[in-house]
Amino acid sequence: MSSTEYSDPIVSVSQLKVYFELEHYPNRGLREVFISSLTHPIQYFFKTKELFYALNDVSFELSKGTRLGILGVNGSGKTTLCRCLAGMMTAQSGKIETKAEIRAIFDSGTGIMPELTGRENAYLLARLFFPKLKEIDLVVNEAIDFSELGHFIDVPFKQYSKGMQSRLLLSLISSKTTDILILDEVFDGADMFFKTKIAKRMMNFIETAGATIFVSHSIEQIKEVCNKLLVLNQGKVHYFGEIGPGIESYINLKS
Repeated sequence: MSSTEYSDPIVSVSQLKVYFELEHYPNRGLREVFISSLTHPIQYFFKTKELFYALNDVSFELSKGTRLGILGVNGSGKTTLCRCLAGMMTAQSGKIETKAEIRAIFDSGTGIMPELTGRENAYLLARLFFPKLKEIDLVVNEAIDFSELGHFIDVPFKQYSKGMQSRLLLSLISSKTTDILILDEVFDGADMFFKTKIAKRMMNFIETAGATIFVSHSIEQIKEVCNKLLVLNQGKVHYFGEIGPGIESYINLKS
């Protein structure tokens, strides 16, 4: 796979900050609560507030040909960053500049109506993923064939296993290319056979995309797919650069 990159960035993230206001109530025993409510009724209802930074001064750039892996422990800001890039969240400060179309998939429940069949959901997803597409039938039928769900395609989606859900979602998202693709842990539910099959298709898809952002807890998947690595820690950029040193940095961070 080619790892050629071009100097002109198609995604620029500058000093991005996303925070939430957390409210803390005193943890006190029943007797103390009763006494405080009588002796200090106003102070009793006071609560302390804390700003929790999901992202804190995050900056980086992506050029065409970049396949960026994002690693970080749970709560480090990976999904928050991806949602900001996809336009699903707004940062309190900082700037995101994109020069291309972005398509993002976060889990196997994206845009799903559980009561509908897999086929019906496939049409809904196709219109969600590809709003300008005219040949919907062609794309949906190809994705259904690729998923190998067989007669289960006409079974209600709520009866699907996690692996079957992943098959349908990944088959659809990989049926058309886009300029910037964000994949947030979407491989996790797929079985080993389908992971191998979809991996080949996704690698071709990633190769033709302008840039790819790939979030995974699997270091092996990051090694296979990506040519750059971003490691987040407590909402901050811990590392941004080449894969090898970045993985070592991530492992040291966890140890």
